[in-house]
Amino acid sequence: QVQLQESGPGLVKPSQTLSLTCTVSGGSITANYYYWSWIRQSPGKGVEWIGTIAYSGDTYYSPSLKSRTSISRDASKNQFTLQLGSVTPEDPAVYYCTRGGRTTAYDYWGQGTQVTVSS
Repeated sequence: QVQLQESGPGLVKPSQTLSLTCTVSGGSITANYYYWSWIRQSPGKGVEWIGTIAYSGDTYYSPSLKSRTSISRDASKNQFTLQLGSVTPEDPAVYYCTRGGRTTAYDYWGQGTQVTVSS
């Protein structure tokens, strides 16, 4: 059974960088041919795909967020990390990490973590 768990600060100041880590158990993030994604949900924007990192380490980003998004991984810890820079009042949401993306279904999800942007 694959399990994902998000961690990181729930409160970020405007213009700062949001950093969230997803710790995966029950499956390797480098195993062929899985993809791992970040998705967020907010009342105003609904569900929004942020980006994906592949088993190969290749990354894919939402065009609307690409300029300030970076997804990386630490294979030794079986973790992948989201960094979203220059946060604004448009960025508060529940952030989820999930297995899936590209052509594969989102089949396992973390519980989600609420992120608030406030000074």
